[in-house]
Amino acid sequence: MFDVFKNVLAEVQTEISDMAFKTWFNNVGLISIDEKEKVATIGVPNVFLIKTLESKYQGILLDAFKHNNVDLTRLDFVIKGDRKTKVRAREVTNGGELKLGGSERVKSTRELAERASERVKTSRVDDSGLNSKYTLDNFVVGSSNELAAGVARLIAKNPGEKKFNPFFLYGGPGLGKTHLVQAIGNEILKQHPGMKVLYIPMNHFYSEFINAVRSGKGEDFVKKYQKLDTLIIDDFQMIIGKDRSQEEFFNIFNDLHMANKQIIVTCDRLPDQIKTLDVRLSSRLASAGAYDLQFPGFEDRCAILKAKAEFMGQEIEDAAIEFIADNVKTNVRELEGEFQKIMVTAEIKGMTPLELINEGYISGTVVRRRRNVTPRLVVEKVAKYYNLTVVEMTGKSRVSNIKTARQVAMYLLSKELGMSTTKIAPEVGVKDHTTVMNGIKKIDVDQKTNLQLRDQVEQIKESIYG
Repeated sequence: MFDVFKNVLAEVQTEISDMAFKTWFNNVGLISIDEKEKVATIGVPNVFLIKTLESKYQGILLDAFKHNNVDLTRLDFVIKGDRKTKVRAREVTNGGELKLGGSERVKSTRELAERASERVKTSRVDDSGLNSKYTLDNFVVGSSNELAAGVARLIAKNPGEKKFNPFFLYGGPGLGKTHLVQAIGNEILKQHPGMKVLYIPMNHFYSEFINAVRSGKGEDFVKKYQKLDTLIIDDFQMIIGKDRSQEEFFNIFNDLHMANKQIIVTCDRLPDQIKTLDVRLSSRLASAGAYDLQFPGFEDRCAILKAKAEFMGQEIEDAAIEFIADNVKTNVRELEGEFQKIMVTAEIKGMTPLELINEGYISGTVVRRRRNVTPRLVVEKVAKYYNLTVVEMTGKSRVSNIKTARQVAMYLLSKELGMSTTKIAPEVGVKDHTTVMNGIKKIDVDQKTNLQLRDQVEQIKESIYG
């Protein structure tokens, strides 16, 4: 039976890229096959792999089993070491409505808080600056971060490899940059115990450098960094306006890079978007490519909340998860914050989260902000961002920047407020709803490759909901 699964995995490996195979099938194993029910039970290391295995690779797995003379109708996934607990993937009904497998019973938040407290006690921050609670296993992977997460695993396995060094991670606030890079550091220490890893936010690097200069210990400062095997710099954008720190970082960067030491940097924008950044440093930071984290779609937001509930030992109704995922569209940090607020309020009110939502007791800060957003407000915020008046933006001008602003407004009115193209048209000063359709489509498509445009859209959304 287990030899069969080896053959299955070997076939899967020929069907997908090496990076995808290493990311998703590294610790997957066969537990049992029920020939009567035509079901195979497969063990995975954590709940976070299930979504991708179900949505992307189940067909490939079933075909591979069939080619090895095992005809199956279904695959069930369980967390290794917990065979009694089956984690069912989300199902989509014929009508397209998302459903999540799970219990409707909600446990006492007090009991759950105790469990969470125990988990927190096990986390630590040591001389590396890393918090042990951040791991690759509890980083929720979805379509919005799949590539970056895959590269992260490869870096952890072989830090310093040229094609991923430096690793520059870009994305807006609250999307998981800090979690992912600290997880890489923790995994490097796990796989390479003798290596020296340091995680440090850029503002701390700056403070440490200034203190070293003032105390005459500049050489000690440099030697400390030269001894590292992996340097992780978080919030690199904080280097703006700090010319001396920029020069020192450039020197340290060169020393480490020439010695094939791993450098990992996070930022809220691309290097060439930092106006005061030295051109030489900018080009070096992006020399191995820039990987971005995007805001997760609805299904990924549901998966994040489901994962958080499982990690905290909490149970919440599927409909309540969908409500939160549908209403919080700013960042993952606020998504998780809204979740926790609902769980705590449910305990105080003596209700389940879904009862709380249905009775109207909860309309969290993010939800209230969304309900207060009007079409006029969206149009005004977009115009202001592009330094235009509303009259200019909704006029007939086809000048490039005005046209882009108008299309962004169309996109946000559609995606954020759910307005139809016929209703959007008069708000942005166009007569033909097909023009609106084309504008929405253009922004939607362009964001996939134009990181600057995506950044602009996210900043406008922040101003709308802020």
